Amino acid sequence: MHKPSGRKRQPQRKRKRSSTVSLLGRRSCEHPVVSVIIPAMNEQKTIGHVIKGAWQVHEACEVIVVANGCTDRTADIAETMGAKVLRFEQALGHDVGRAVGAEAASGHVLLFIDADMRMDYRHLRHFVDAVLSGTDIALNRYRGPVHKRQAHPVVLAKHTLNSMLSRSDLLGASLTAVPHAMNRRAVEVIGSEHLATPPLALAMAVHSGLKVAAVHEVPVGRMNRRRGKTSGQDLLQQVVIEDHLKALDWYLSHTDPRGGHSDLGRDRDRVGR
Repeated sequence: MHKPSGRKRQPQRKRKRSSTVSLLGRRSCEHPVVSVIIPAMNEQKTIGHVIKGAWQVHEACEVIVVANGCTDRTADIAETMGAKVLRFEQALGHDVGRAVGAEAASGHVLLFIDADMRMDYRHLRHFVDAVLSGTDIALNRYRGPVHKRQAHPVVLAKHTLNSMLSRSDLLGASLTAVPHAMNRRAVEVIGSEHLATPPLALAMAVHSGLKVAAVHEVPVGRMNRRRGKTSGQDLLQQVVIEDHLKALDWYLSHTDPRGGHSDLGRDRDRVGR
């Protein structure tokens, strides 16, 4: 009679399936309702997860990855997963990928997300549903770190612009932050090229009378990959602030020196007489 050896049989480990392999076969819809636009630069570690979530936003969607300045497998992974990939050897610059993706999009709703942010697709559906329900531009309700003693310059810039636009109700909501979505009409009114300067696009949208609303909060501050500083300077912060200054300049040039705000009836012509 065979005696047991006394050794416990080790459970056999199951081999994990690649998330990329499990998503093979999905392709962009021929007549999409939603176009998901994902600018990407060397995001091979996260692009698969981001595209997986994008496919689940709507049953009729296309996924557009704007792969710019990539030296890794980002574009190849995106293509394997069925995304429409626009390849650019050189980096396009901050937010330019959004404009490029919008020009290539076919959907009624354009949803913008980042390639380095993993988030539950159910968050994304809030923005798509808002646009399908009549909102022209659906913003992330995330306000940034507003409870600090000293306001972050970018947070301050967002609040200042919204106040000047007479949209203080938006608080710090902005087209600068993803995710956000807009309909085809909004893109045509703003001009896809202006999506490369998000604060300017927002100013143009509000001035044009488009329906803009902050519809859902996604705490992207916790998800965003920290970018390094150059010579002690945050170059991205400088770009974003300059974009807000461009937006303010545009808005003042299309309204009046007070941006349409009341001067409370003061007769300034009498001063100095």
